[in-house]
Amino acid sequence: MRDWFDDWLDACNSHDLVRVGGLLATDVRRAGRPRGADAWLRDLDELLTAFPDHRWKRIAVLVEEDRLAAHLRTRGTHRGDWRGVRATGRHVGVAEFGFFRVHAGRLVEHAGSDDGAALLAQLRD
Repeated sequence: MRDWFDDWLDACNSHDLVRVGGLLATDVRRAGRPRGADAWLRDLDELLTAFPDHRWKRIAVLVEEDRLAAHLRTRGTHRGDWRGVRATGRHVGVAEFGFFRVHAGRLVEHAGSDDGAALLAQLRD
């Protein structure tokens, strides 16, 4: 699981949507978000287009069987339109907490904090 998460973070931080897609189950479930890998990749592409230097940094990871809990710190510079806010050039960052369930090397379920509201608050202040 730790190796899987290392691959996950590397794919996300490389902004490699093909690799990220290869780590997602086709019908991956996300709490409070649209279901499926295509929806996840659309959301991620939107984020990375608006924040082209966006990165996730691992703070802590706990593993139990097929589940992983992660505390992450994100950072990026707002260079493109995102959720109705034009590029501000602001450097923003938020804490994220995620719970992942992996089966056969693919993420099948995710729940956690949604950084969207925290990012928007930093862009509008």
